[in-house]
Amino acid sequence: MTTETATGGLLARLSASPFGEGLRRDYHEIFVEQWSPYLGAILMVAILAALMISGQFWGIFGGLKLWGDWFNNAIGLGPLLGVKPELESPLSHRMSLMNGALILGAFAAALLSRQFALNRAPKLEYVWGALGGTLMGIGAALAGGCTTGGFFTPVVHSSPAGWAMWAGLLIGAVVGLKLLLWTLDHITWGMTANVSGGETPLRPWYPWFGAAVLVAIGWWVTDWAASGDAKLASRAIVILAGLGMGFVMQRARICFARAFREPFMTAEGDMTKAIILALALAIPVAAVLFDRKIMDPYIAIPSTFWIGSLLGGLVFGIGMIFAGGCASGALWRMGEGHLKLWVAGFFFAWGGSSFSAFVRRWDLLTPEQNLDTMLDETKVGAQVFLPEAIGGWGWALLISFGILLAWYLFVRYNESTEKFTVL
Repeated sequence: MTTETATGGLLARLSASPFGEGLRRDYHEIFVEQWSPYLGAILMVAILAALMISGQFWGIFGGLKLWGDWFNNAIGLGPLLGVKPELESPLSHRMSLMNGALILGAFAAALLSRQFALNRAPKLEYVWGALGGTLMGIGAALAGGCTTGGFFTPVVHSSPAGWAMWAGLLIGAVVGLKLLLWTLDHITWGMTANVSGGETPLRPWYPWFGAAVLVAIGWWVTDWAASGDAKLASRAIVILAGLGMGFVMQRARICFARAFREPFMTAEGDMTKAIILALALAIPVAAVLFDRKIMDPYIAIPSTFWIGSLLGGLVFGIGMIFAGGCASGALWRMGEGHLKLWVAGFFFAWGGSSFSAFVRRWDLLTPEQNLDTMLDETKVGAQVFLPEAIGGWGWALLISFGILLAWYLFVRYNESTEKFTVL
């Protein structure tokens, strides 16, 4: 009897045993079945807290813009748009690394669950992906960040800029849904669904490929963490956080676009309530870190309150409806193999880079310190930290939790009555 035969027989007996059946059941519950969005929200906050303890924050647009800057330089548009000729490498830039790790984390999760597939959309969907991605890039450039760096992170950092973008995103989601509904009634070209190529023979091996991805990134992180270089060590934390975010978001299907879209489209509010839970947990955690001087809150507060945040949120909100995802949602769906989101992600990066040239030309986000308030101000807003602007944490937390409560009550009421759906 050969070694291979003996090993195969042992594995077959193990698989058929009650122990093997239990292992398969546990694996299915953890890596195949969809996680609750509330569990995803809690895990996302845990990763965010670890990142903040290291003195860093979660952002996406800066990394995508860097990718767009590299592309503009590659095609010769960089000098015309005022892009720097010498750019930081995408493999060392903090947000770029986190974005790449987020995609890989989602890719590994999709492989482990055997859910990875090259998903081909109807032709018109690619047009909407390009349009939506471009609008998302414009909106993020105006707001100083996307749904992550312009809304979620500033809210966690107790900045009204995040809430201003939140209002713009709500309006943009409604406008975007109405526009999308109009296109469904008036445009029929390119709506025939593409037929996939069928089952791939590699699919049974996907879990092993997913495990290999995790092991490879683990080796990468360990190598950088043990390098003795402070910058590489901090980047190792960023990679690990991005990997975790991508894995958790794919498993729990966490998506900011759904949180803003679903109440108005189907009245379903679970994703919205999960994001509300995430903010309710993250805001006080961040407050403790700021109060103990573990992290500077201003490093993640854009100078866009309120005009830039509101207008940027409005444009971004329309864009994410057509794109079919927000910034982080687009990245983890790219890791799953959704080709439309690769198109949206490309135009998000390119549009953000290109429109940022106009932002620079008009000096919209060039900060100037106001000597009366000592706040950085721009032509579209100011950098505002609520506890300092209104005299302490009590009022700041009251405002944030008051808005969260009002948002929850609206979503809960709409789930029960469906009075605010637009479709």
